[in-house]
Amino acid sequence: MRIVSLLPSATESLFALGLGNCLVAVTHECDYPPEAASLPIVTRSTLGLEDKDSASIEAAVSLAALEGRSLYFVDTEAIRDLEPDLVVAQDICRVCAVSADQVVPDLVGIRIIRQHPHSLQDVLGDIENLAAACGTDSTPLMRNLRSRIETASQVARRLPPVRAVFLEWLDPPYPAGHWTPDLLALAGIEDPLGRPGKPSVPASWADVAAAEPQACSWRPAGSPKIARRRRPCECEPRLRRWAQRGSSSWTALPTSTGRDPGWSTPSSC
Repeated sequence: MRIVSLLPSATESLFALGLGNCLVAVTHECDYPPEAASLPIVTRSTLGLEDKDSASIEAAVSLAALEGRSLYFVDTEAIRDLEPDLVVAQDICRVCAVSADQVVPDLVGIRIIRQHPHSLQDVLGDIENLAAACGTDSTPLMRNLRSRIETASQVARRLPPVRAVFLEWLDPPYPAGHWTPDLLALAGIEDPLGRPGKPSVPASWADVAAAEPQACSWRPAGSPKIARRRRPCECEPRLRRWAQRGSSSWTALPTSTGRDPGWSTPSSC
């Protein structure tokens, strides 16, 4: 079987299912597992955001959306030349990854799977559906994933809950959405700003401060440099005061943590 993955999480899942040898092309953002880096790339960003800060990226993405421009170039001619049996894309966010709607008109006649998870259970279901579409048994992988989830949950239940805020973007701050609040709940984290099963939307630093979190973690999607440039406690005076007196902790997580809804998502618990 020949597969093109236009979604980093699908690339991870295919390797985890033992189907890495079936991949014939991936996106420029498919960086895990390391073997994915050696595969042909059929996408690129159209905005050149590598050296911009969080606020500048937000402005550029918002302008592109307003003008109806795509954030990604997809070489659909190259995809067709590869003669894939299956293309994996997504419908959940046209900012986070290539959307299926962008490529469907140019890939008529090629089977396309559209992943659209909103919860942790949806994420796991997408892995099972992907395995079924590829004719492989997902049972061993799913048994392992569910066991890891249950183990993490049991450990968390033995600890006192933590009131915390998890951010997916910094300027402006975007609280956790979709499946991320499920992961936080499994870890015993109570996030008053989380939006389980719903898209993340911009908030304010005043909102973050008003939540009075004991901890704040942030994982800017797709831009590890941003995590090093600015800490939440540098954006809001009340947060800075809490950090100075040691009443809150602050953590920058790897950009892949919980970001992509794939087989590694339970590792974020």
